[in-house]
Amino acid sequence: MDERVLRRLEFDLVREHLARLTESPIGRELAEGLTPATEIEVVRQRLSETAEARELLRLEPGFAAGGWHDIRAALRRALQGGLLEAAELYQVGENLAAIRRVKAFFQERGAKYPVLGRLCGTLPLFPELEEQLKKALRPPGEVADGASARLAEIRRRIERLRVEIKEILENFVRSPEWQKYLQEPIITIREGRYVLPVRIEHRDKVKGLIHDQSASGATLFIEPLAVVEKGNEVRRLKAAEQREIERILTELTRAVGAVAGELLTATETLGRLDFILAKGRYSVSLDAVTPVLLPVPEINLRRARHPLLGTKAVPIDVRLGRDFDILIITGPNTGGKTVALKTVGLCVLMAQAGLEIPAAEGTEIGLFAKVFADIGDEQSITASLSTFSSHIHNLAAILREADERSLVLLDELGAGTDPREGAALACAILEELARRNVRTIATTHSSELKEFAAGRPRVENASVDFDPETLSPTYRLVIGQPGRSNAFEIAAGLGLPARLIARAKEFLDPEERRVRELTQELERVRRSAERDATAAARLKEEALALKAAYEEKARELAARKEKLLAEAREQATALVRAARREAEEIVRELKEKLREEERREQEKAVQAARERLRRLAARHEEAVPELPEEAAPGVLAVGAAVYIPRFGQEGTVVGVSPQGVTVQVGSFRVELPPGAVRPVARRQPAGGVRLTSAAVAASPTIDLRGQRVEEALINLERHLDAALLSGLGRVDIIHGYGTGALRAAVREYLSHHPRVRSFRPGGPGEGGPGVTVAELA
Repeated sequence: MDERVLRRLEFDLVREHLARLTESPIGRELAEGLTPATEIEVVRQRLSETAEARELLRLEPGFAAGGWHDIRAALRRALQGGLLEAAELYQVGENLAAIRRVKAFFQERGAKYPVLGRLCGTLPLFPELEEQLKKALRPPGEVADGASARLAEIRRRIERLRVEIKEILENFVRSPEWQKYLQEPIITIREGRYVLPVRIEHRDKVKGLIHDQSASGATLFIEPLAVVEKGNEVRRLKAAEQREIERILTELTRAVGAVAGELLTATETLGRLDFILAKGRYSVSLDAVTPVLLPVPEINLRRARHPLLGTKAVPIDVRLGRDFDILIITGPNTGGKTVALKTVGLCVLMAQAGLEIPAAEGTEIGLFAKVFADIGDEQSITASLSTFSSHIHNLAAILREADERSLVLLDELGAGTDPREGAALACAILEELARRNVRTIATTHSSELKEFAAGRPRVENASVDFDPETLSPTYRLVIGQPGRSNAFEIAAGLGLPARLIARAKEFLDPEERRVRELTQELERVRRSAERDATAAARLKEEALALKAAYEEKARELAARKEKLLAEAREQATALVRAARREAEEIVRELKEKLREEERREQEKAVQAARERLRRLAARHEEAVPELPEEAAPGVLAVGAAVYIPRFGQEGTVVGVSPQGVTVQVGSFRVELPPGAVRPVARRQPAGGVRLTSAAVAASPTIDLRGQRVEEALINLERHLDAALLSGLGRVDIIHGYGTGALRAAVREYLSHHPRVRSFRPGGPGEGGPGVTVAELA
């Protein structure tokens, strides 16, 4: 695009506004150098990034891409082997941190901001270099003590010497003998050395090196001999410190230089991101939208506003290229013709530059390979010949280059010369542009151009609206109707006598008067139609508002109905739940009562079984045919050998009490009444206590299936006794499934047995629920 055209259409002012919204030198450079593109994919990409930036600023108001610096010059110097200063290296470190933050931000939100995510996804990361610079440097750009062990040691020694020097000098300052020699009791620094301000008349009293003299000559700044050597040592250490700093900077510069090319690209990417965010800020400030891009050179602006006029801008609708190729705008001076022309031109240029435009949604803009403009505002106020010559010079250049992919904007076409000759030239120029299918918008006062538009295909009239009541322009653009100068109406409003205005009308050509009257009537009809349309629109809006209110009320009623139904359903559900809970409680109580009855029956059965077992045991004791050899009758004593008929076992008395005796049988002790044992003569078996064959033969499994409850419990008790005496730790009791009565009786019995530690149903491979496994204590 021709830079002169961009200035004529004030695109340079748009760039200035945009540049002020950037936050970096690189972003400002990009804004100031922004030019419209002509390739549709490039324009689409630019608009996409602008729209994403606007959305990002809306959704992420706290996002900041700052905190970095324009280090391009330093990086180029590092690439060439130059040495970077500590402050420059510190800025490199800050840029590395900013790159890391920005990349992490868009990696987390890549799906939401794909265009910006792709841009920032290319940023390289150098965590080792970033950490190295962070450790070696401190703000605002100084080499830190931790940069090297040698540097830290040198600085510690310097600080120690300075403390020693200050202590010596402070002793001098506090000394009454020295105070009379000093101008002031202070320590100061001259040429990097600690000195005392000595009165010149006492210079011979203070031995040392003179480093400076006051402006009045009354004070000498002397470094006492007592600290000279320490001061010399500080100076030597400072030189060593500087050499170590230069070594560190050289090392860091070399590390930066190794990746300077990538860092240069990354810094430019940060600058581009800043520029894109500035475009987003500009969109927000203009309340702008992304136009629909058309593949053909057409324009359909909806409520477009001049971007530089702010709230004073009046929205206009402009069409071009679809129904007509040339639009001729007429109307009074200061009526807004030039503003309309520049609004169209700026919207096209902004869109092709990737900027959103201040217009309504649905605005469409095609791409133009070239934009030409001849704006009268650019000309200085000189003789009419020079103004006309300047116009013709511009028009000749336009006619040499304009084609069907061009947009031509002509302000006051045909002005600056004889009106009839200027109008004739204007008609010829417009005819040529129409022949080439060049999209053209021209402003004029010429009546001939209105007639030209009325009689030509693909050419349309338009006017800037004028309010005859207030005698002021409304700045609205009306397409399809030619404008008038309104000179007579303005003159009448400003107080010119009516007879003079009537006489002036008589000087008009009769045909021109008739056209003027028809135009006035047409404008009156148009205004009446507009008023009717406005009233109809208002009625439609009111009807839509009533419809919306009715629909909202209907929705509220439906919602209320649904809420009532939901509450009723909830109440019904609650009642059902309550009834179900009550029924479940009743069933639970009934089951509990049944279980209680069943437990009582089981207890009765267990007690009956125990009674039978007791009777059987008694009969068994009476029916024993032979007894082991009895000991001589006497009182049972600890250590006596006894026979237990009930178990068929022998044991040893280990305890005697009025209630009974405690007998050791194998590894078990049994509490028995005195009558349950019989003394026997002690035998001396070779292997200790002899167990009966019944005890040895105790099985880890007992099968109770097919037995009545009483019989089964007697057999179970006998088997458990034998198992305990045999030292078994577990017994598997097979009771089967059946009705469950036997299983319940067995488990009830086990729950009261003192030597049963626990019991459980059999697991897989153990017989399942048909078996109960008892663990013995």
